Amino acid sequence: MGPIVQEGSIFRGVRTVIIRLIEKKALDAYQHLSHSMNSYYARIKPFWGQEIAAATQSASWVRPGLIMATFQVLGLLLLTCVDAFAHAVTQGDKGYIQEISGVHLLPFTYLGAKHMMTGYDHILFLLGVIFFLYKLRHIAVYVSLFAIGHSTTMVLGVYYNIGINSYLIDAVIGFSVVYKALDNLGAFQRWFGVQPNTKAATLVFGLIHGFGLATKIQSYEVSPDGLLPNLLAFNVGVEIGQLLALAVILIGMSYWRRTAGFVRHAYSANVVMMSAGFILVGMQLTGYFVSP
Repeated sequence: MGPIVQEGSIFRGVRTVIIRLIEKKALDAYQHLSHSMNSYYARIKPFWGQEIAAATQSASWVRPGLIMATFQVLGLLLLTCVDAFAHAVTQGDKGYIQEISGVHLLPFTYLGAKHMMTGYDHILFLLGVIFFLYKLRHIAVYVSLFAIGHSTTMVLGVYYNIGINSYLIDAVIGFSVVYKALDNLGAFQRWFGVQPNTKAATLVFGLIHGFGLATKIQSYEVSPDGLLPNLLAFNVGVEIGQLLALAVILIGMSYWRRTAGFVRHAYSANVVMMSAGFILVGMQLTGYFVSP
């Protein structure tokens, strides 16, 4: 029992240090972002109109306590949910996939949809992408770019057995959530005076998310017999899951946008999203350094 206790103590110590470092970075980010309201105002003005944008500019939304409360909740998850450090495959699903061979379209479709519907990192990024998109055609363009990206690298990554450490690729996926939240906050205009191409960024991060999906499938140890049809079925399932998740997000966002709370709390929501992204990065990097 001695080595196990020692390893657990080291594991908890590393997680505690990472949480403290992320908290400090989040507070530093808060101090910078609290001065970026003018950039944010300029960004939303064309979409929301003069009156709503003016209310947005004058609102005092972000409180350090909100950020710290986020870290208390997410930090508790970090300290208690060891299995969350990787894209864990349930033993039932993994055992079933390892026992079968040949073409099995429905099981792989189900697994793809299940992964997307329970993939909190993918859903957070998708939420960030559509947060300020109001027209369905704009939503369709960005979601399609994301789908093209992750479909391409998912199929190629598994078919050509491109090995990427799951912790590292998931850390980059967590960073994509941070990036999108900062983009929504107008931080890049504030810090660098430029606005990155949002469509290109969505496609690039879609490619990265696809490699995350590829590591998920590789962990199943799928039989090479019928691999390509099963991969395509998994991808169809991912797209079905993405559409279902998108429908839920759009319904929730449509309801929220009709309330006065959206104007008051949109900025805070993206700060919370950014904080969650930092937590995801910390979780995966901790798993990378402490995993055997």
